[in-house]
Amino acid sequence: MEKLRRLVNQIAHTPKSQSLTPLSPLHLSLIPLLLLSSSLYKTIISLRHSLYHFGLVSKHRLPVPVISVGNLTWGGNGKTPMVEFVANWLVNDVGVSPLVLTRGYGGADEARMLRRHFNGTSVKIGVGANRAAIAASILHRHGFIKPLDIACFEKLVPKTRVVSDKIGVAILDDGMQHIRVLRDLEIVMVNALSPWGNLHLIPYGPLREPLTSFDRADAVVIHHADMVSDESLSEIESKILDMNQFISIYRSAMTPAHFFKASNVSCQLHLGVIFEKIVLCVSAIGSPNSFVQKISKMGALYVDRLDYSDHHQFQDEDIKMIKTRLENLKNKYGSKPTVVVTEKDYDRDSKILGGLDPFEVLVLCCKLQILNHNGCPEDSFKMLLTRSLS
Repeated sequence: MEKLRRLVNQIAHTPKSQSLTPLSPLHLSLIPLLLLSSSLYKTIISLRHSLYHFGLVSKHRLPVPVISVGNLTWGGNGKTPMVEFVANWLVNDVGVSPLVLTRGYGGADEARMLRRHFNGTSVKIGVGANRAAIAASILHRHGFIKPLDIACFEKLVPKTRVVSDKIGVAILDDGMQHIRVLRDLEIVMVNALSPWGNLHLIPYGPLREPLTSFDRADAVVIHHADMVSDESLSEIESKILDMNQFISIYRSAMTPAHFFKASNVSCQLHLGVIFEKIVLCVSAIGSPNSFVQKISKMGALYVDRLDYSDHHQFQDEDIKMIKTRLENLKNKYGSKPTVVVTEKDYDRDSKILGGLDPFEVLVLCCKLQILNHNGCPEDSFKMLLTRSLS
């Protein structure tokens, strides 16, 4: 199954501008089936949108403002880091207790990470496919603040930081396709390293919706913008503006903060801990290239990598493969290598990483940062968020 996922992913992310001839016969044999599946998927999503558009299926309005963070392609777009950014802003800057609603896809690793990060705060996390029902249950249990009351929060924040434990805003994680819940702000994340692949819908391409869906968005954030050229960013922005000329466009990056030991989450380490060391990056995320590039810039002597499909559940055979790679690196360089994983990989199954003993496993922690672009700094983005609360 993992091999099939890799094949499909390679096909989906081969841009139309590139020839398919470098693909193997096995790749090419899959294309007709993938194209047929994409056509069927397109029919299904068109029918679904029509049902909501003509009122045959009703949308649900929550009693609090809703900020949706989503994407148009699968994996690696920075949705969950943006959700965390918005939740932190609501708690620390606005003084509102947010409710994060996430589907919990892929073993709920992202939900686990959010729960760990917001442990001890007023942020609530709701997990499940029916986010309207989950929201109703949590809002009933904790209570909520009426939207009109939010205007007075700004005056209270400096003294109290958190005005009330009652929920003031809901954040939809991966909310672009969850059209059942009405939202006050639609943020779409785009991966600058691989914005839309071959421009086809899944499974032949990486698109979950056509690019014309940008006309439903209020803002676009181009993620990993620090890792591509200005020319590439301009091309991405031009494509977005072709679909929605009035949309606000921002740029973001993941800034490394520190490491912690997988065996001891409270043991934080400086980024320089891997300087001149042999490192093996192991990840099962949507954008492994961004992860490996960040580690490579930290001064490691040598960086090797093992990439798995997004949300891959590590098995015993994976651990054996990783240990074999580690032993080979140790024999080649004469020193014990260090394993580095992402927080998502850690939270998916922290216990199985213990199977890599006696090799040290470090977890890289990063924070999303809004980059200054065309006179639009982080404060400008926060103003956009503020307007959605009115």
